[in-house]
Amino acid sequence: MNAGSEKQYGGLDRFRIMAAILVIAIHTSPLLSINEWADFTLTRTIARVAVPFFFLCTGFFFLQKLGTDRSRNAFRLKQFLWKVGKLYLLSILLYLPVNVYTGYFTDGLTVFSAVKDLLFNGTLYHLWYFPGIMLGVCISTFLYTRLSMWNTFWVTLLLYGIGLLGDSYYGLAQMSPYVDSIYQSMFTLFDYTRNGIFFAPVFIVMGGMIANTRRRKKKKITPYAIGFILFGSMLVMEGLLLHAYQLQRHDSMYIFLIPCMYFLFQLLLFWKVKNRPALRKLSLYVYVIHPLGIVLIRGAAKVTGLTGLLVENSLVHFTLVTVLSFVLSVITMKVIQRFRGGKPDQTGRAWADIHLPHLQHNVREIRRVLPKDCTVMAVVKAQAYGHGGWQIARFLNKLGIDHFAVATIDEGIELRKKGVKGEILVLGYTDERRIRQIARFKLTQTVVDDEYAKKLNGYNVKIPVHIKIDTGMGRLGESWERTEKIADMYGYKNLQVCGTFTHLSVADSLEALDIEYTKNQIARFQNVIAQLKEKGIDPQKLHVQSSYGVLNYGELQYDYARIGIVLYGMLSKQGDKVKTSVDLRPVLSLKARVVQVKQVEKGASVGYGRAYTAQKDSKIAIVSIGYADGVPRMLSQAGATCLIKGKRRPIIGFVCMDQLIVDITDMEGVQRGEVVTFIGSDQEEGITPEEMAHQCKTITNELVSRLGERVKRVYHD
Repeated sequence: MNAGSEKQYGGLDRFRIMAAILVIAIHTSPLLSINEWADFTLTRTIARVAVPFFFLCTGFFFLQKLGTDRSRNAFRLKQFLWKVGKLYLLSILLYLPVNVYTGYFTDGLTVFSAVKDLLFNGTLYHLWYFPGIMLGVCISTFLYTRLSMWNTFWVTLLLYGIGLLGDSYYGLAQMSPYVDSIYQSMFTLFDYTRNGIFFAPVFIVMGGMIANTRRRKKKKITPYAIGFILFGSMLVMEGLLLHAYQLQRHDSMYIFLIPCMYFLFQLLLFWKVKNRPALRKLSLYVYVIHPLGIVLIRGAAKVTGLTGLLVENSLVHFTLVTVLSFVLSVITMKVIQRFRGGKPDQTGRAWADIHLPHLQHNVREIRRVLPKDCTVMAVVKAQAYGHGGWQIARFLNKLGIDHFAVATIDEGIELRKKGVKGEILVLGYTDERRIRQIARFKLTQTVVDDEYAKKLNGYNVKIPVHIKIDTGMGRLGESWERTEKIADMYGYKNLQVCGTFTHLSVADSLEALDIEYTKNQIARFQNVIAQLKEKGIDPQKLHVQSSYGVLNYGELQYDYARIGIVLYGMLSKQGDKVKTSVDLRPVLSLKARVVQVKQVEKGASVGYGRAYTAQKDSKIAIVSIGYADGVPRMLSQAGATCLIKGKRRPIIGFVCMDQLIVDITDMEGVQRGEVVTFIGSDQEEGITPEEMAHQCKTITNELVSRLGERVKRVYHD
């Protein structure tokens, strides 16, 4: 990973530690023995940024992963809840002795109160965070995947407003007996509105909004600094005024906390220091462990008779608790790491490195060979051919590309939700009953024939469309011979025609018969366009060429060129010949890790079906990638190789669902965790996507598009 990527979230990592210290301050009141108002300012206003910051981080990293596939979203949510739920359970178990000591189980504990604590309050005062974040993420995910981004924000803001009246502004709720009775009823279900329903969702959604509306172009830090100073000051003033007038029931939720957190989080994204994943874990451990530090310091003070110094001196008490909490957290992290015994990092089992500078280079090369006034329409269907749909599209936005093509309406909606700007053309068929979604997300729909045009027009919803003409591909589009029907498609009042196009079927071939067929397709298209113009119909923007259409028929002058596979630095097949020379650089590299090294005796078989039998005493490496990740099962039977330590090594046996086997006989130093390259370069050796596709008897388009969800995409600036 390059320096830019390594420094992308370093500021967030460091502020996590600061936020953890602020949480300790909330629970130890470091300035209380010095000045009550100073302590209130620190712990009940300034330090209140800590927990919302954690919520924002969760939303920032979790919500941006969500797309339009509800089953995938549900899977991600289930993973998140399982991960946090385990931490919550371990934290509950950790503090059981404290619960026993404080009389939690003897002072009127009922089934109802236990359930209430588990779902809302936490079994110890700081553990409310875990059910809060789980419930908040559930609510945010439900809204975020069903409403627009801004509508989701307004709903969560409304929830926050309701929570305000049960928190810092409770005195206002008490002025109305009716409103007060509502809140009293609510407080029988949970002790505070500072919970996963009213408090967490708005900050989680804000984090997602920031992630999905960020641009890679440089922004100026000054407006965010001014905004943070302004709203931070107003937050402090708000807290002090509410405290002075004794309106607060609790002091976690403030009006100005929301804009303050927005500007603070944006500022932290400007803080370009090296990412420190260990700090993320450390902050979590400190949050969980610090009450134990409080108990231990108070116990030590009582035993030694130094309560006056170690506890009643609030600043000393805070300092000791902070130091002890960090020491205990570091020890715990090391013990857990040792317990795991060097277990491979499962998040890095298989991944695709996406080299954005190569994408930028390819865009320059494509623009170089395009005719004058011809604009790139980037084809980002199928997750941008396996490269990551919205991530690629947003980077292309930065490069000035604002015309995109996708296959389905759901792909288009995902791009819009992720903040992609410009025209998004849905190339495939969309059920006419979803026309309002086309309009809502400002998508452009392909009209495939006159019958479809009539159905769309009948819904009385105005949408932009492109007309498709079938000139010989034999797929979607009104036949070029039905010129009257084609002309009719331009006359529907609710369809705003923005373009007309066709698709060349053999533009990738330089065989004489295929060239003739392609030229016939072009002539048919031109004939239809001429007839339309004779009828006084403006066909608007025209596009015919896809990647090979540009490379082999670059003399054609149209408004758009739909660039797909070439954009990603590949040709469809190894050895393809094209008329126009372009310097393409593959954007994607595919890698995985060695998870085990084994000795195999002569005559022993490995893998399913005993597909490989060792001809001599051998050594093999088990690699954590398989056909469920998109590596074709037949790869191992095609004499394919991969790269380990810069050397080509044969893949043997059948490729399994989750692993494959590599022969590393006579190689030294190959250990667990070693990186294995399937597409890309390692030292002086390289494997191209075209080579791998050829070995699998397919094309690169299919190979990279089938890369699975489990293959993490890592983007390099």
